[in-house]
Amino acid sequence: MKFLTVLFTVFLMASAAFAGQNVVYKSGDGEYESYYAPVSASAPLVFMIQDWDGITDYEIKRAEMLNKLGYSVFAIDMFGKGIRPAAVEDRKRLTGELYADRAKMRRLLDAGYAKAKELGANVSNAVMMGYCFGGAVALEYARAGAPLKAFIPFHGGLATPAGQDFAKTKGEIVVFHGTADASVSMKEFAGLAEELEKAGIRHEMHTYSGAPHAFTVFGSPAYRADADRKSWLRFTEYLGEIFKK
Repeated sequence: MKFLTVLFTVFLMASAAFAGQNVVYKSGDGEYESYYAPVSASAPLVFMIQDWDGITDYEIKRAEMLNKLGYSVFAIDMFGKGIRPAAVEDRKRLTGELYADRAKMRRLLDAGYAKAKELGANVSNAVMMGYCFGGAVALEYARAGAPLKAFIPFHGGLATPAGQDFAKTKGEIVVFHGTADASVSMKEFAGLAEELEKAGIRHEMHTYSGAPHAFTVFGSPAYRADADRKSWLRFTEYLGEIFKK
């Protein structure tokens, strides 16, 4: 009985160690609710950018996976407190508004970065990763010259907006993409690689055969276990490498 009590206590402590919290703050006139899952104040930090449906169980699950590897996670809310769109038309509208207003997109990223710093997260040893819409946002922050070690999109938008470039980019770029992605073409994939090479930005470009857009999303028709496993393996290997630099 005593053994079971001790075991249960250890389980509760482990669960608590990976428990995240919703964090509310303001950006401009809007109120935003990000998700912060710290491991410790000194732990390397992964900024995570949501898919087009907001911060959901998917992002929280990925945060837990990263926590178990020793990384703190701060998932930045890009839509606003309580806004988690279910309808495709609402998702298109919300993402479309930010794609059309890149200055606001950057302000929201800056606000999330500032809140993470305020909470004591290790922003000086951090990367940013994102899924789909979040991948495009991560590249936007790279072009903004954010002081992060790397920017890592998973099946994200890869096209560079007119008038932008990677001249200010401080971190490395690592891209995970599906060769069968009907939303983001291999032409865009190759185009980004050429841009990064020309700009002298260290980068890795990974593509997986048969993987469509959103290939990492558990339980979705697009999910491809093999591509998810391989991309997550390289991603976590890469984190180990970049955080040692």
